[in-house]
Amino acid sequence: MSGLGTMGSAPSGRRLWLRWLAMGLAVACLAVAFVNLGRWQLDRLEQRRDSNGIVVAHENAPVVDWRTVFNRELTDADAWQRVTVTGTFDPAHSYVVRYRSNAGSTGWEIVTPLRTDAGNVLVSRGFAERPADQDFPRTAPEPPSGEVTIVGYVHRNEQGDSNATTPIEGSMRLINSDAVASTLGYPLVNGYIGAISTTPAPTDALVPVQPPELSEGNHFSYALQWFAFAAIAGFGLVVLIRGDLRDRRLARARAAKAATTAPAPDETHQGTVQH
Repeated sequence: MSGLGTMGSAPSGRRLWLRWLAMGLAVACLAVAFVNLGRWQLDRLEQRRDSNGIVVAHENAPVVDWRTVFNRELTDADAWQRVTVTGTFDPAHSYVVRYRSNAGSTGWEIVTPLRTDAGNVLVSRGFAERPADQDFPRTAPEPPSGEVTIVGYVHRNEQGDSNATTPIEGSMRLINSDAVASTLGYPLVNGYIGAISTTPAPTDALVPVQPPELSEGNHFSYALQWFAFAAIAGFGLVVLIRGDLRDRRLARARAAKAATTAPAPDETHQGTVQH
């Protein structure tokens, strides 16, 4: 009987091991994914801190001539410098840039090429908030005529599909000077300028686009959450295995108790003969 009992319990043990192995692999995959997501959030936090540092450094730097910056392909390190440029707007090519945001508001920007003696640069003349019951304008307001002097922020080209960066019927969704230049009869320098002030002052009621909020966001708390999920997954596996072991001990105890309380085969036989 003991040999049969041993043979009967072995498959149960193998099944438990297979169950634990499968759950362990699943938990390991989840833990790796959660840890990687946590590290990704920490990377995002570091990028945010670097970006904030660039904004602060450039805000405290003096305004420089635009030609000292717009002489190469721009990078993130060039963003939010303040430059000054003097030239004349091209009134035949003004564009509405849809789905923009500024200081918590949504609306549109107006961009127009500025022609100068040293080259041509795309300028975001400013932002207009979109009323709730109003669609985006089909045409951009006329730029100031004559020579103007602009102080503005440096921006690198925004990246996206050509249908988002190339002007179509006077509008687009992303600002990319290379894409705009492909529709003009003259070149534009890489990147664009976001106007802070224009002299003489324009009458189009556009407001400057503000620098991004200098906060670290929720990246650190999100990273802690992902790491906590990884720990919870591992703890859950331990609880599962301990529960299986407890249930197995209880099952063995019940089986042993049932074996000790069952009548002996000889006693059952003798009772039958006497009857």
